Amino acid sequence: MRKYRAWIALLSALSAGVALYLHLWKIGQPLVLPSCGVGGGCVRAQMSRFGWFLGVDVALIGVVGYTLIVLIALAGMLPRWRDARWVTVVLMALIYPAVLFTLRLKFGEFYVLRTFCPWCAVSAVVITLNAFLVLHDWRRLAEQNRVSYST
Repeated sequence: MRKYRAWIALLSALSAGVALYLHLWKIGQPLVLPSCGVGGGCVRAQMSRFGWFLGVDVALIGVVGYTLIVLIALAGMLPRWRDARWVTVVLMALIYPAVLFTLRLKFGEFYVLRTFCPWCAVSAVVITLNAFLVLHDWRRLAEQNRVSYST
């Protein structure tokens, strides 16, 4: 059952694309940021102090993080690593800190800036779904180990 890893890879590829788009816009590439509601929530969030972490563009962090998640999830779909526990452990090590980072960003967006960025919401939804998917993958592996020990 590789469906959990496949969904993680697919959703993360989507978010990596969104993050790349936002990063390119932020560094001045000739892209037009789509309208994201009244008040310019995307621009406000992107250009605020919450748009940077330790001097690095948050969207660029998203590109790198989601790309790593995609690569590990795809590797975990290969026959030789289909049931490898290390894949799920690495995915957890990437995804769960990203959930905490996203909570920080959402707090800044909603409570400090009092704005909403739909593009940022895409990432928040995807990383939350990934957290549930990787947990189910962990449970899948645990169940396989239980079954193999009892036979």
